[in-house]
Amino acid sequence: MKAEYIYMLILSDQADPLPCRVRFSKRKSISIEITAEGEIIVRAPGYISKRTTEAFIAEKRDWIIKNRDKILVKKQTTTLSPLTPLEEQKAAALQKRFMGAAKIYFPKRCEELLRLTGGHYEKITIRNQKTRWGSCSQTGTLSFNYRLMMAPPEIIDYVIVHELCHLKHMNHSKAFWNMVAGILPDYAERKKWLKEHGHELNEVHYLLSLM
Repeated sequence: MKAEYIYMLILSDQADPLPCRVRFSKRKSISIEITAEGEIIVRAPGYISKRTTEAFIAEKRDWIIKNRDKILVKKQTTTLSPLTPLEEQKAAALQKRFMGAAKIYFPKRCEELLRLTGGHYEKITIRNQKTRWGSCSQTGTLSFNYRLMMAPPEIIDYVIVHELCHLKHMNHSKAFWNMVAGILPDYAERKKWLKEHGHELNEVHYLLSLM
């Protein structure tokens, strides 16, 4: 029987890879479990190759992200700080407020920054994810995490420029990063800030910072 190992699921350059614990056993199919702590456990039949198993995990990337986000958000709201009923109401109101602001801000700012990057996008969607700040689909749909509204403007610009550059380079090649650097010479510092402080961009942390 093949030994248990960790497979690193690549999300994007804006987020650290997700470790997936792969376990082989005498079973007939592959299954994916996300524990209450957010750990990803993949159980696979011993006769299936690692390559096939990893291809299956990659194919389920969106499902993993979506369901892991739900678990982590629930865990965060219950363990980060016990909120009073009034504070919970405030947090809910903040989420609605930031979501509404994001739906207005991102289209306007994307239009402004598009003058620097060029390209064309079909539409913009605002989402609530734990591990992704932005994305650009093959069909030209730009998606942004509403929680970025709690970040400094220069950080928001970095994420927007990053996704706009994907309209020209749907990869993370040298040409892509050269294009980002041509618009934001200090993009590395902004990227580093997001990785170090991204976990603070939530309503609970926002409320606690006001106390």
